[in-house]
Amino acid sequence: MPDSLRTVCVYCASSDRTPAVYHEAAARLGRHLAGEGFRIVYGGGATGSMGRLACAALDAGGRVTGVLPHFMDELEWGHRSLSELRLVDDMHQRKRLMLELSDAVVALPGGCGTFEELLEAITWKRLGLFLGPIAIVNVNGFYDPLAELLARSITERFMDEKHGAMWSMVREVEEVANVLRSAPPWSANARAFAVPR
Repeated sequence: MPDSLRTVCVYCASSDRTPAVYHEAAARLGRHLAGEGFRIVYGGGATGSMGRLACAALDAGGRVTGVLPHFMDELEWGHRSLSELRLVDDMHQRKRLMLELSDAVVALPGGCGTFEELLEAITWKRLGLFLGPIAIVNVNGFYDPLAELLARSITERFMDEKHGAMWSMVREVEEVANVLRSAPPWSANARAFAVPR
């Protein structure tokens, strides 16, 4: 594996109430990334897809770092068996540190927090602030509406056609490692065409 692609930031949900298919996909992703030799950075939670991802990766011998705000730690939301748990002051620091620690991003289905994190990563990449691959795992067709919205934003010139290369969408978690490794390079000069003309 290239030295430039070692650690993957995974965005996912903490809800235990979602359908089992999403928890199963999170566990499969954890095993998959650990088996492929990737370290994982995620939001540090112990429940929902977050917990399944972390436990499966750890059980497979992987290294998992959680990033958790102090207030969530005080509520005992954090996973207690991680390789490393980093505590930060607030949500903004959490998102920044997760990206700064990572060479790539993977998004599983989630709620508004997952959407915010994913779209911020795409925005940072558009501006040349984050240059790594971004993979969106479209479990159960969950991200079909987002794929349509992103395509429309390009069609209607809110983004340039070049921006469509910033992310890849896959249906199976087992496709993630290959997609990350084969993603086209992205230059810090991307900000030169950040505003479509």
